[in-house]
Amino acid sequence: MSVWRFTRDALRRVLAVSKRRARLNEQLRRELSELIRTQVRDPRVGPVTITGVEIAADLGSARIFIRVVGGSAEMERSLEGLAAGASFLRTALGKVLHVRRVPELRFREDRSYEGAARIEEVLAAVLPEDEAGASEAEEMRSDGGHDSDQGVDGTPVP
Repeated sequence: MSVWRFTRDALRRVLAVSKRRARLNEQLRRELSELIRTQVRDPRVGPVTITGVEIAADLGSARIFIRVVGGSAEMERSLEGLAAGASFLRTALGKVLHVRRVPELRFREDRSYEGAARIEEVLAAVLPEDEAGASEAEEMRSDGGHDSDQGVDGTPVP
């Protein structure tokens, strides 16, 4: 019985810690987005979208995943500018966040969209859309999924 209680309490602590990290991730994302948009004056940093934040388990560092409008040259310039301004952003976060220690900021390119696009390409090649099947599905949606000569219960309508 005491082993079960220990396990249950340990599980509660783990869940509480993971919820806390998730909240902190989201708060960091929001605050950094606002700070980059309004406070960063580095000409290398263009319009940046923060797609995600992952704080390490010890809360000592955070990986910030970004997307930039433009090509890889734009991304490199923005990453350089953000890396140069990381200490400024960390100081500004310290004034806004109520945490004991603001994590070290490490900016990274978010490549998840490229992976998703590749999966879409593969699926499109493997599962080509059938014109007859698509038009049949559209027809089913337009008449509520019932054939015009059948009733709701599937019996013929006179």
